[in-house]
Amino acid sequence: MESILFVASEGLPFIKSGGLADVIGSLPKELVRKGYDARVIMPLYLKIVNNNKDQLEKVCSYDVHSGNLHSVATIYSCTANEVVYYFVEHQGYFERGGLYGYDDDGERFAFFTKAVLELLHHINYFPDIIHSHDWHTGMLPLMCKDHYRDDERYQRIKHVFTIHNLAFQGNFGADMLSSCLGIDMRYYFDGTLRFHNGISFMKAGILYADKITTVSDTYAHEILTKDFGECMESVLASRSWDLSGIVNGIDIDLWNPKTDPLLTKNYDVKSFVKNKAANKKALQEAMGLRVADDVLLIGMVSRLTWQKGVYLLIEKMYELMGQDVQLVILGTGETNVENEFKQIEYRFPRRAVYYCGYNEELAHKIYAGVDAFLMPSLFEPCGLSQLISMRYGTLPIVRETGGLKDTVIPYNQYTKEGTGFTFANFSSDDMMNMIKYAIYVYYMQKEDWKKLVQNAMKADVSWEASCRKYIDLYESM
Repeated sequence: MESILFVASEGLPFIKSGGLADVIGSLPKELVRKGYDARVIMPLYLKIVNNNKDQLEKVCSYDVHSGNLHSVATIYSCTANEVVYYFVEHQGYFERGGLYGYDDDGERFAFFTKAVLELLHHINYFPDIIHSHDWHTGMLPLMCKDHYRDDERYQRIKHVFTIHNLAFQGNFGADMLSSCLGIDMRYYFDGTLRFHNGISFMKAGILYADKITTVSDTYAHEILTKDFGECMESVLASRSWDLSGIVNGIDIDLWNPKTDPLLTKNYDVKSFVKNKAANKKALQEAMGLRVADDVLLIGMVSRLTWQKGVYLLIEKMYELMGQDVQLVILGTGETNVENEFKQIEYRFPRRAVYYCGYNEELAHKIYAGVDAFLMPSLFEPCGLSQLISMRYGTLPIVRETGGLKDTVIPYNQYTKEGTGFTFANFSSDDMMNMIKYAIYVYYMQKEDWKKLVQNAMKADVSWEASCRKYIDLYESM
């Protein structure tokens, strides 16, 4: 095995809406470092055109026929971090204000999938592995095996499909099989792709990839249950022998408190006691909080949705602010959650602040400036924020689910082991009890807190170990 093509709907360093982009920006780079030919292909969105047009070189143009779709794809490429990136241009489909959430999303990504497969022929590049990600590319393994059944070059390719979030499944009407995908309706009538009286791109990926992965070992087990399976648990159970969980890492070059240019003062595990405080002070000043080095500052950088457990925080906001703490929140999401958080500055002046939106520079400053990082998620396939916060010596307070359970070691008061604080039940009372415990340790067990910060900063949150597991999976195929 030498070559892997990553097919995804987004990816850093070009465009991001969620954790998928971080994986696409990091895993191929790590594989290239290890001597593999890893490449990436994604749609050419308007934002990429605006920000990177001078870097892009035209590769080729060709007709794309998929069902009743007949259009032209133009391919551009550039190299970033020694990884070759390809971009599929179709102005009507992809040069829009957003990435997803359009009525024709199924048609858009059906076109993208067919364009990806056709590209292999046009540039004579047939990788050993195609690694597809989330529902947007779920039809790719089936289309490769079905549309090119007489072409040995395509049939030799092995397919890995990664589920980043099972809650988003790409469910559309059954007529899309013939109209946009060029796939026989028998796949619907025999029940293979049928899902909720339509079809599911996610189901296709699960059934037709050679191997299925998800982004943590715990989440791989959780999605086999009714509570987390999103009505797909029986489908996943049929492929359980080919399903594995590999936890994500983070880009430790980008997320490095020792070299991060966005910090007020850089630090590492040896100097955090002296230098991390400067970032806390700068954050307090910038956000209008009372400047105090000795108060516990809790942060949150998140999409503000029900999945992230934000309603638990809203429920306990008055009780939390009754403690000797400060709170800073960064993110956007459900309107009622945003409105609730917008009130906290008025209710708790100079003690709580909410920044509505996303600001990359501010995110870095929060990870470095706060003492604890709150993630009370209902479910979390992997989660990256807890890894970043540990890297920056900020102790995560998390619910034991998915990747949060796999990556955060709970504090042990007897052995002084641990990298954060964890609670098991999705309960506002349990969350609040653990926050109070963290507050106690911060104020009353200062040496223990310092030891936990050291443990967190020493934890391996890089892609090294995870990349090795992916390589083992690839090689096994």
